[in-house]
Amino acid sequence: MNTEHPMQARQSGQDYFQSVLVTVVGGAFAAAGYHLAEEPMQWLGGRYRFIKPLAGNWRAIIEFQVLTYTDNAYTGQQPSRFRVTLIRSDQPGGKPSSQPGYVHRTLSQLVVSDFGVAILPSPDHWWPFSDTTS
Repeated sequence: MNTEHPMQARQSGQDYFQSVLVTVVGGAFAAAGYHLAEEPMQWLGGRYRFIKPLAGNWRAIIEFQVLTYTDNAYTGQQPSRFRVTLIRSDQPGGKPSSQPGYVHRTLSQLVVSDFGVAILPSPDHWWPFSDTTS
């Protein structure tokens, strides 16, 4: 019996993740002034960026990177996983900047290292999932 959601059966893992991502956080991010960057080549690799313009040519970026695995003999039944990176940069595409306001931190680094909250196994944590309920 196939337990996939009907939309998941018709879309690639990355496309399905994007659909769920936009459904779950898209409205809240839009209300906060973020928009999903139109980067189809990056989407193919599982990278989705929500960007908010800031004063002085700066941008705030919330980046989701997903690694999707199809359950087969070669993946070793690994769950798919994603992580979130927060970037503030005055450079195109969120590239590194020499300015003091530049920030590039994963959400797990921020929680574990910066805030000292040990709710994740490490500062380099990827959130695993196998379907929309996990």
